[in-house]
Amino acid sequence: MAKQNKILSLLGLARRARQVKSGEGEVIKAIQSGQAHFVLLASDASDATAKKFTDKCSTYHISLNRQFSRQQLSAAAGQNRTSFAICQTGFAHKFEELQQHE
Repeated sequence: MAKQNKILSLLGLARRARQVKSGEGEVIKAIQSGQAHFVLLASDASDATAKKFTDKCSTYHISLNRQFSRQQLSAAAGQNRTSFAICQTGFAHKFEELQQHE
């Protein structure tokens, strides 16, 4: 549980540092342009959205985290969104590190 809190806290920190793109369109653009290094998608996103993000992240070799609900992600980031892309490599590495130790 502590790891989950660290991941959510890190999302808020990355957003305040302006290293996060949010919202479906912005995140897809960030993935396609190579800006995204790690993606968080709400576990309660629709099946169509989940497939779209899973396929894009797989194609572009980007880690995808689906362990948090939209409410948890929105509260951590201070924005009501389903998807977030981490655009700074340092933050992305920390997210991956925390996810692997989950």
